[in-house]
Amino acid sequence: MSEALRRLHSVFGYSTFRGAQQEIIDHVCAGGDALVLMPTGGGKSLCFQLPAMLRPGVGIVVSPLIALMQDQVDALLQAGVKAAFLNSSQDHASASATVRALLRGELDLLYVAPERLLTDYFLGQLDHLYEQHRISLFAIDEAHCVSQWGHDFRPEYIQLSILHERFPEVPRIALTATADALTREEIVRRLGLEEARLFVTSFDRPNIRYTVIERNDSRKQLLSFLADHRGEAGIVYCLSRKKVDDTAEWLQTQGVTALPYHAGMDAKTRRENQQRFVREEAIVMVATIAFGMGIDKPDVRFVAHLDLPKSLEAYYQETGRAGRDGDPSEAWMTYGLNDVVIHRQRIDESVAPDEQKRIERQKLDAMLGYCDAAGCRRTVLLHYFGETKEACGNCDTCQTPPERWDGTIAAQKFMSAALRTGQRFGAAHLIDILRGKHTSKVSQFNHDKLPTFGVGHDLDEADWRSVARQLLAAGLLHADAQQYGALKLTEAAKPILKNETTLMLRRQILSPKKASKPKTTVSVSPASVDSGIANTLRQWRSQTAREQGVPAYVILHDRTLNELATYCPQTLEELRNIPGIGEAKSIRYGATLLEILRQKT
Repeated sequence: MSEALRRLHSVFGYSTFRGAQQEIIDHVCAGGDALVLMPTGGGKSLCFQLPAMLRPGVGIVVSPLIALMQDQVDALLQAGVKAAFLNSSQDHASASATVRALLRGELDLLYVAPERLLTDYFLGQLDHLYEQHRISLFAIDEAHCVSQWGHDFRPEYIQLSILHERFPEVPRIALTATADALTREEIVRRLGLEEARLFVTSFDRPNIRYTVIERNDSRKQLLSFLADHRGEAGIVYCLSRKKVDDTAEWLQTQGVTALPYHAGMDAKTRRENQQRFVREEAIVMVATIAFGMGIDKPDVRFVAHLDLPKSLEAYYQETGRAGRDGDPSEAWMTYGLNDVVIHRQRIDESVAPDEQKRIERQKLDAMLGYCDAAGCRRTVLLHYFGETKEACGNCDTCQTPPERWDGTIAAQKFMSAALRTGQRFGAAHLIDILRGKHTSKVSQFNHDKLPTFGVGHDLDEADWRSVARQLLAAGLLHADAQQYGALKLTEAAKPILKNETTLMLRRQILSPKKASKPKTTVSVSPASVDSGIANTLRQWRSQTAREQGVPAYVILHDRTLNELATYCPQTLEELRNIPGIGEAKSIRYGATLLEILRQKT
């Protein structure tokens, strides 16, 4: 058994690595740099936690959120790992004590906010450790925060290139749960990771069911959705702070334990609401996107969007907060034309450079293409991240296929218009040509003389926009952000143009019907869990968590409780074979757990 595998079992209680974990850990342990793209719940943290424990010195973890640091350090301490954090939530005495422990070599891992890391004082302490070869690695978590094109940009992250320049011999591992091609390129450039090895695992989250419905009465639709999730924890995202407040207040009148969260609230209330969500069960958090990044709660059963996210990258990141434990979960969204108008207005009215506006428009178009998809939503979502996936059977379009129509001729007309104009224009201009509109731009380029001028009068503008979005979603067209969003044909478009295949498109829904009741098609929970034992264990876990002031999942995950209730170990040796129970937890809780199991069996 390798030392990494031995530590995995003795510290974290797992007998095997998942996916590319071991390959990443071996690479970093050998001193190599790495960029890791791995979905939420895929086990990213172990990829830097284990190397930090195996290499000499302390691992410095850059993390953007205080709540994430606290939860991860609490979980590591439970597992017997010497870990601490430094951020603005600490008083001077606590921070000074942590720095002293760091300098004395008493820590395996130190989590630090980027603002704190970049101070002259802290960099000076790192200089001292570096001279003594006592820094094992730098881990840059949530690395997509470095991208100005991303959805969670943090200006301080750009300055993290100093780690490479100032401490060149220390391996770095940058990690994120989401990064499209543009964001990935910027992470590499900004952090100086050109020589780093890239690890990209599947972005697929098969336990999440995806549903998108057109907005009719959003409150009524949301309440219908929540009826299937009574007693479960979840997140409802809204675009504005006012809508967050109004929705949370209204849900409370409907008997839902809902809490608001947005940047306009006072810090104390915001912090209290977040702690309640993380530490209690069955709380529904109604929030803007200010909430969520770094939330480590594994049993979030649903994420609902009442407004359209601005990009598929943001949508993937936000929906990924559901089902971290691998159990069945839902990503539900309602959207309308107003969403598109608001997002486009925000882009147009922003003071961002033109290049950034073009990129944001491209990302929005991809998001709309996902909503209009006629086929499997998971296929469209993963295609955006460069991954191929067959129909999943676990999304609304797979389980209740929408009405389709033969859009082959319409697609040929649209793509022909793109070709005849040199693939240099966006959808709006191409639609004007197809519908025979004599705009100044059409006249300027003599596009009213093209054979395609006016050949699309049979469809209205909304239908053509739907065609364009679906062609983008299907990968037949590509919006070139470097050329002002010009639509270009891909290789996949050739069979359509040559009449070698047909193309079915999704029909625009004019009169939305009530969404069908969600179905669960993925289950990864033990089939033979003794519910009585499981409930007793949960009660013990809740009490223990309250006594220690930590989230319940930090004590033991639901999956571990289910395993205990299924197999009922009777000895410490058997207990240590339960996934999630390492040596420290078996010593700390073993006698109590075994007593509970003996009384119940």
